[in-house]
Amino acid sequence: MNNPWKTIALSGYESHMSLENVYQLQVLNRMMGEQLGAYEADTVMILGVAGGNGLEHINREKISRVYGVDVNPAYLAQCRKRYAALGDTLETICADLLDEHLQLPPAGLLIADLLVEYIGCEFFRKVVGKVAPQVVSCIIQINTDDSFVSDSPYLHAFDGLKEIHHQMSEDGLTACMTGIGYRLRGTAEHGLPNGKKLVRLDYVRYSG
Repeated sequence: MNNPWKTIALSGYESHMSLENVYQLQVLNRMMGEQLGAYEADTVMILGVAGGNGLEHINREKISRVYGVDVNPAYLAQCRKRYAALGDTLETICADLLDEHLQLPPAGLLIADLLVEYIGCEFFRKVVGKVAPQVVSCIIQINTDDSFVSDSPYLHAFDGLKEIHHQMSEDGLTACMTGIGYRLRGTAEHGLPNGKKLVRLDYVRYSG
């Protein structure tokens, strides 16, 4: 099955996400700043980086390498263009996280914002295993109705996502991560104008 994220234009995605009644692009930007500032990892991997929303929070004095991973090459091209000032600090990787033969470099901090919903826990666990981060920081969306995509003029651009969407819960993701050796360190949440909310869950690898 062709990944539907390859067919969604970045302009439509970002226009939808930044609408006043959605406001997710703005909130995710702020939350990623918090994710990047919370830990001392010098290597970071961002799954589903898209156009790079939030990369302006990268502190090059502390972070030596940022891997931006996405399935859509057009997204990554725009990401590199927008954040050319990061130079060699930013490395983009075009990869389908559902690929059984996926290879990814290691990183100390793994960020996955609104990403686990589109690959499911089983594949996310495999990705975490390949990257072997000390910290995993995720943001999931909690819905107040049956729709995971907010109403907007761009709504039908996302119709194909229904085929790959997995509704996530805080308990479900925590159980998923506990099973591969990660303990929940903390949570934070931000409400959205349409009643949905974004929940950040941070996990730290433990031994024993």
